[in-house]
Amino acid sequence: MTDDGRETFEQVTERTITDIAKLGRFTEEETELVRKMQEQCKVLPSGRWLWTGGTEWIQQQKNFSGAYNCTSTRVTDFRSLALMMDLAMMGSGTGAVLEGSYISRLPQIRNRIKLKEVTDIGATSPENRREHTYVETRGNTVTIDCGDSRVGWVEAYEAFLDLSASNEFDHTRSVCVYVDLSRVRRAGERLKGFGGTSNPVKLPDLFPKMADILNGAYGRQLSSVECCLLIDEAAAVVVAGNIRRSAGMRQFCSYDEDAERAKANLWQQDEQGNWRIDPKRDALRMANHTRVFHSKPTYPMILEAVRTQFHSGEGAIQYAPEAIARSNADLLTDETKRRNFLCAYIQFGKQDAKRYLAEVADQNGVVTTEEELQHRVDRYGLNPCGEILGADFHCNLSEVHLNQIDPSDYEGLDEAFRAAALAAGALLHHKFKEPRYQQSREWDPIVGVSFTGLFDFLVHAFGSEWLKWWESGRGDTALGRQFRKLEADYLRRWRQVVKETITEYCNRHGLRVPNRYTTVQPAGTKSLLTGASSGWHPPKAARFIRRVTFRKNDPVALACMEIGYNVIPAQSDKDEQGRLLDNPFDPRCTEWLVEIPTEVSWANVSGADSIDISKFSAEAQFDFYMQVQKFYTTHNTSATIEFREQEIETLSRLIYESIDQDKGYISAALLARFDSHETFPRLPFEPITLDEYLEMKAEVKRRQVTDDFHAALAKHDGTTLTEAGPAPCDSDFCLKSTSEVEAKPFSADSLFAPIT
Repeated sequence: MTDDGRETFEQVTERTITDIAKLGRFTEEETELVRKMQEQCKVLPSGRWLWTGGTEWIQQQKNFSGAYNCTSTRVTDFRSLALMMDLAMMGSGTGAVLEGSYISRLPQIRNRIKLKEVTDIGATSPENRREHTYVETRGNTVTIDCGDSRVGWVEAYEAFLDLSASNEFDHTRSVCVYVDLSRVRRAGERLKGFGGTSNPVKLPDLFPKMADILNGAYGRQLSSVECCLLIDEAAAVVVAGNIRRSAGMRQFCSYDEDAERAKANLWQQDEQGNWRIDPKRDALRMANHTRVFHSKPTYPMILEAVRTQFHSGEGAIQYAPEAIARSNADLLTDETKRRNFLCAYIQFGKQDAKRYLAEVADQNGVVTTEEELQHRVDRYGLNPCGEILGADFHCNLSEVHLNQIDPSDYEGLDEAFRAAALAAGALLHHKFKEPRYQQSREWDPIVGVSFTGLFDFLVHAFGSEWLKWWESGRGDTALGRQFRKLEADYLRRWRQVVKETITEYCNRHGLRVPNRYTTVQPAGTKSLLTGASSGWHPPKAARFIRRVTFRKNDPVALACMEIGYNVIPAQSDKDEQGRLLDNPFDPRCTEWLVEIPTEVSWANVSGADSIDISKFSAEAQFDFYMQVQKFYTTHNTSATIEFREQEIETLSRLIYESIDQDKGYISAALLARFDSHETFPRLPFEPITLDEYLEMKAEVKRRQVTDDFHAALAKHDGTTLTEAGPAPCDSDFCLKSTSEVEAKPFSADSLFAPIT
């Protein structure tokens, strides 16, 4: 959205390509290649770059993180929690590693918090707004005066965390806290720096929830689940604030029983079938939960985990040794070294694995430090959808839309993957302001070249016979072996093109060459742009309802309504008893789901309509996922395996054998599949029959006010906005309060120094 109205795709392309070519120092030939591929929708940069690339905002170093979909942070201090709120407010997905070895470094909660007041939002006139948060302290009384900016919100969050552990208070009585939100602009005002509109609707709720969590940990350190809740409560504020959807990953120790049970029975149905959610744990919806195994789990362990995932959809298994081995591919350059490393790690732990890496580095003339070696064995952090590996990382993604390319056009495919590698590699020139992220980039630069629409591509390449092989379970038949070889040939070729391109590019620009560079992301929303099936996955069905999340009254959603699409409240909107709302115009509703009846590109290919994709077995899905993991992916492959209750043991055995035999499994999400309509409510995809699809299309036509989406969008753009007030202070220092007690700008290092 610009001052002149909403951008066209051509304008988006011009803005983003011009900027990425400048940042990446592309040659003229490279620029034209990347431009051509984006114009043809064969290659797209990350969704974040489509949003921010070429804007004045992203040129500022403090905002570089806003160009990245993927991050992960080891939680070792309160600053790491605040950094994740900052990342989320810039639109970046946040991974958090919450294992005991990290969170044991957090300070003890020393003070009980008595939250006396959270003032109304926007009571102060626009001219009195300021960017930064200021903190006033007098004895055991603290006032947090929240700034009207991204940094101001984050500073207020971090200040609240820090006062719970400060030594500057009388611990025999509570710390009385006042949170002043009067300087925060009201909902609906245009945000000049980041774009979009302000919506601080859930900011006032954040501080009582934080107080409740922190007080519950009084006298000890925070638990993993409490850390998770603190991150997720901030994420809930961000989602309500129209910044982005929820996108989070939380990694816990495999033996952390509290974390394992954190989402148990999160959703419940009453006798009338109404869904409700436990309000105390509602924020846990903001992220996926994964259990990290540092040694090979037994079959009963995996069976129990898979059974739990069937009933809750949570608690995915991550096998850390394989992740770390892949993340050290520059040292573990052959299968013998890789297996030696895995043996050292599994049998003797991180210290012995570090020693082995040090020996290999020394043999190869690679200089390492103890700090870098520790970073190397910590490289199992995951981004929200699990496709990127690392420690305290930012990773840039690009994506090839295979459904847009003829399977016989090998030259065109090579061009697409070369362009994608360039688009991902360009952001390696960024230098981050936060030391932990910049140090990680220097030790371990990474990119992620992904694809989407692989399933569609291969249907068009091999026809309905390939679908029939899927239907039969992808077994070891003569035809199956031929199909499997052809799949691998494509995947190997694409991986090699990416490797050669990124290696040549980095060497030419004096950048450290990434040791992993290919991945497969879920690509949910971007896949919609070209109608691709997400990532490597089969579609939910040849026809399905696709639900896309918007804030309430979003101009795009309003335009969708005029086109005829149905709109319902999102999962986040519930009544006082936690039951899902039904009316999208209910005053309590804050988010909408637009329901789009969808048909895949090959639904009407000869013979395809007779194939019931919903019957594809978990074993067939796992086999195809591992094909991609083995022959294309050098990070991890984001995967959601759908399985029925009777497949629990089969899927458990497949995961167990893959880990036990070192076949390359790292992690995958598992989702229960039901043959009836009994399922979790309002999921992003819902299979429908041909008759249901045709009926829904007819209903869309009946509701349709106009078939000109662009005109409908132009009509609604700006209708929910009010005039923006003055831009917040852009300096690092704002005028002090004139109150008798000095108001200090927020500083995590000296927040509670005595006032003289």
